[in-house]
Amino acid sequence: MVNESDIATAYKEFWEDVFLEADSSASPQPEAFFNLYSRLATLTGECTDLTYSPAKKEGRGGYQVDGYALETETGELYLAVCDLRSSTEVESLNAGQIEVLIQRVRSFLERAIKPEFIQELEETSPAFEAAYPVYSNYRAIRRIRIVIFSNARLATRRPPEATGEIIGHPAVFSVLDLARYDGIKKSKGQIEPIEIDLAELNGSPLPCLKAHTDAGDYSAFLVAMPGPLLAKIYSLYGPRLLEQNVRTFLQAKTKVNRGIIETIVSNPRRFFAYNNGITATASSLETNRLDDGSLAIQSIRNLQIVNGGQTTASILYAKDRSGADLQDIWVPMKLSVVAPEYLEEMVPKISRYANTQNKINEADFFSSHPFHLKLEQISRRLMAPPKPGFLSGSKWFYERARGQYNDQLAYGTPAARTKFEHEYPKDQRIDKTELGKFELTFQCQPNVVSLGEQKCFIEFAEHIGKKWEENEASFDDEWFKRAAARALVFRWTDRMVATSDWYRSDRGFKAQIVTYSIAWLVSYLARVRKSEISLEMIWNTQTISEELGQGLLEVARQVARKIKDTPPNVKNIGEYCKQEACWSAIQSAHFIVPQQLGPEVRRVGGSNGAETAAILETRASRISAANVERDDLILSLRQLMDGSARDRDDLIGELARLSGYERTGSRVREEMTNVIRTAVRRGILKSNGEQITIGARTISDYDREFLKDQFLASMQGRSWTERSESIRMFARWLGFRRTGPYIEDAAKSLINGLIREDRLESDGSEIRRRG
Repeated sequence: MVNESDIATAYKEFWEDVFLEADSSASPQPEAFFNLYSRLATLTGECTDLTYSPAKKEGRGGYQVDGYALETETGELYLAVCDLRSSTEVESLNAGQIEVLIQRVRSFLERAIKPEFIQELEETSPAFEAAYPVYSNYRAIRRIRIVIFSNARLATRRPPEATGEIIGHPAVFSVLDLARYDGIKKSKGQIEPIEIDLAELNGSPLPCLKAHTDAGDYSAFLVAMPGPLLAKIYSLYGPRLLEQNVRTFLQAKTKVNRGIIETIVSNPRRFFAYNNGITATASSLETNRLDDGSLAIQSIRNLQIVNGGQTTASILYAKDRSGADLQDIWVPMKLSVVAPEYLEEMVPKISRYANTQNKINEADFFSSHPFHLKLEQISRRLMAPPKPGFLSGSKWFYERARGQYNDQLAYGTPAARTKFEHEYPKDQRIDKTELGKFELTFQCQPNVVSLGEQKCFIEFAEHIGKKWEENEASFDDEWFKRAAARALVFRWTDRMVATSDWYRSDRGFKAQIVTYSIAWLVSYLARVRKSEISLEMIWNTQTISEELGQGLLEVARQVARKIKDTPPNVKNIGEYCKQEACWSAIQSAHFIVPQQLGPEVRRVGGSNGAETAAILETRASRISAANVERDDLILSLRQLMDGSARDRDDLIGELARLSGYERTGSRVREEMTNVIRTAVRRGILKSNGEQITIGARTISDYDREFLKDQFLASMQGRSWTERSESIRMFARWLGFRRTGPYIEDAAKSLINGLIREDRLESDGSEIRRRG
């Protein structure tokens, strides 16, 4: 961890990290801060991949949550709350401030399970995105893990602690402060220190048997671990106890074993006989002698479970889900205490050999795969061509192990650091998880990328592991060049989406928009134009053409609308994007694509890259990108208004920019005015001379008789329509992007009323307007 004399340096480096992250991703500083901390928290097992969803209310009854993740199988709800200080000096984080942050999370959760709170939220808001999974999965939640992200420094180092029950479920909190952040970042992939006082948790020291070995690099112990103690330890530390490769496997695949749970519940006294037990490592033990002279463990440092992760997770699961009594559960544990100087060498080997008989295969130990070493070697010698405007080239830095890049900057003279940054610019660093994200995006698997970095990485690892076995020689300089080109395209798209007017007016789901947009364009080019993006050309120029850039951005704008236009039964956009059904819907969508996409787009097998007439866009695809449908603009109004009054001319200008118009002439002005008039007629907006305000924020704000007329108007014609589809059309008619539970309830009530009034006729699940 950070020494007192180094804390000021750590704080300065922290802000440099934030500025770089904010600049490279075009994100606000609070989001950049969240991304930096959540990335490290995921790596250490503090939490699973979190979705950024800042929900905050100040004043009396205030609440705050900045990110969430829900593991539906285990029932674990992860919530992050951010404490970002802007002072010039490092501040302290004390117990009272921690309690305030926990109370704000508690306040959010207590509201999130109430239907009236959900009803008040706009369904495209981050608050809804965080609250609805809690509301809809309340009965499935079994445990709550709160992680506090802070750039202050803890007054006293604190291990994870239980904090009683929140909304009826046991809750644990942990703190990732500045000192921990800096320590993890500079740990070179080594495990973060974990101190466990077994005597305190167990009520007495844990008896053990020392194995007689003369090895100087480690000592061995056999332990009968009590089930309640193992469950208590795992409830506090969670996946942090699992060795990194095992953790990655368990977080990406199934976490619990039904057979283990069945034995725990129905035959607990035979568990010791039936179960293979767990294999673990530690860096040191504190032992003493019991009254009978036998050896016992008082405390353990850096406990890591390298085999038996499923057993451990399943024991806690059985307690949480089935209320199992663990008093008769004993787990065999083989514990190797490895000397610090041998930890990096021995722990991965113990982990590998302990798992040779189960499902964790070579690909699951991918962090130590020779593929990474080869890419690292290539990246250190392969010079990229100069970027536009530069006289000399630079290199792309492949970070095989966490912290390699920062290590190069941390040591040496200022001149040496400057030279390193010129040779390896910060925006040309690629780590393992990013590599997987880029690769699977171009393989048209955006739903897998949307699962989160860890789950995406394991899929990537399995893919590369097979390819490596087939032909390891194919991973050469040319493969690395293509990988760097994918990174360049992905990061360019990410940045341009973040800075676009249409995204800023309706923020959210940028990560999903980016991966889906690139995947859609790659798929479209292959299917329709029989062409592809030349990664070789992008490597040679170290940039993308203006035509390709504009094409990507135009596709992204349309993908963003399509992603948020979810099926009626979908309430959570982020979860929907993880499903293959979402990719199927996006892939089959027809989006407007510019005819010219630049010299990088080449016909497959072609020699000069020219796009021939056979693959030119259809007439419909040559329509100007400015011709955005009126209803699409109406769907943007609720976000544009943002609860405050807007000047009419200002709103007209913003609508024009969203439509792709650079100038607001008389014709464009009339089109945008018509959009506003339509929204006023539908009760979305209210016109007060030159001031425009929101007409009705939620469905409950509308007059019922007015809603009946609007429902009939939204049906447009007398065709038979499925009730679910008519509700979706009705929601969009009123400017709501998504059909939430309250809109559904209101619409169903309207349908029944209109049928009774003989204004609608019904035939089973279908309805239509009366003639």
